[in-house]
Amino acid sequence: MLDSPSHLGWLALGLVPGLGSRNAAKLVSTFGEPDAVFAASLTELEALGLKAEAAQAIHSREPLGRAERELARVKALDCRLITWNDARYPRLLREIYDPPMLLYVRGNPALLEQHAIAIVGTRRPTPYGNQMSERLGRDLAARRLVVVSGLARGIDSVAHRGALASGTGKTIGVLGCGIDVVYPKENKKLFDQMSGGDGAILTELPTGTPPTPPNFPVRNRIIAGLALGVVVVEGTEHSGSLITARLAMEFGREVYGVPGNATQPASYGPHQLIKQGAKLVTGWEDVVEELPTTVRAALEPVETATADERAKLVNESLFGPQQMLYGLLSADEARHIDDLVENSGLSSSETLAALFDLEMKGYIRQLPGKQFLKVML
Repeated sequence: MLDSPSHLGWLALGLVPGLGSRNAAKLVSTFGEPDAVFAASLTELEALGLKAEAAQAIHSREPLGRAERELARVKALDCRLITWNDARYPRLLREIYDPPMLLYVRGNPALLEQHAIAIVGTRRPTPYGNQMSERLGRDLAARRLVVVSGLARGIDSVAHRGALASGTGKTIGVLGCGIDVVYPKENKKLFDQMSGGDGAILTELPTGTPPTPPNFPVRNRIIAGLALGVVVVEGTEHSGSLITARLAMEFGREVYGVPGNATQPASYGPHQLIKQGAKLVTGWEDVVEELPTTVRAALEPVETATADERAKLVNESLFGPQQMLYGLLSADEARHIDDLVENSGLSSSETLAALFDLEMKGYIRQLPGKQFLKVML
């Protein structure tokens, strides 16, 4: 139950100033449960090496009062609380160096128990980066891998949308702010879709916590901890996605890099990772083949989908000119670009741009003489 004394104690520990997850773990290990921590004497708390501010706050029991107010806000948001001692706590996340002691979760908590891959990257992607992120998100989700990312602007958001565009795919967004804070604002629709059941939103931070810069590197350990591996699509030399990749290496997870244009600053991150031994990724197959045999066996085989089902998945992932042109093409007979311009009603530039996008996604291929053919999926 949400209103159990256990949850109240965990919430209160999360509200102790200057405590942190590692010290919280130390306290729970010593005293057995959060409620017992707040019953400890000041001498006992100080003997564990806590900062004076944290020890005095716990001894005063003031965080318990704040926790009651926090619990009321959690209930109003239809938010679930998952603690270290909860059977629903993600197994992989529990294995990292300093797992969060408490998770706030909106949406479908069952996704936390499923096999997941993280896709991360820059907030300022190139068109190619967007295409690769969307494609990988869609293709991995179609094979029953949950796509994890940070719900940030750029590569993260595109990966989430790609997963949802697969039709049956699921995705998890890890926030660097409170569970009730939508950041960035333009992701409100995506946030609502994921928290409404098509995915899950989670954070370790109390409600109302703003998205301040120090929160995001800390948030990245959760992204890396939840996933079997981390795919970096694009990231500059100082990108936060490289922090996530380094954490994944420390946690013993797979790390993947998507190669890009060597002259683009955004290609620095994945290229550096590939030099260091990360798996080079050009498609979903490169990700899946590195996973444990037991995981691969549990994934959705490509062959289980019928041709009609595969065509439907592709069609649902396309919009506007891309969808129109894809519908005009066939796998049996190539069509010239002039023919496509005439029959689609699009301008030459619109047609070229949409065909380029379709080719990058692997849905069509170009033959000599500006002839285009649909690829059999």
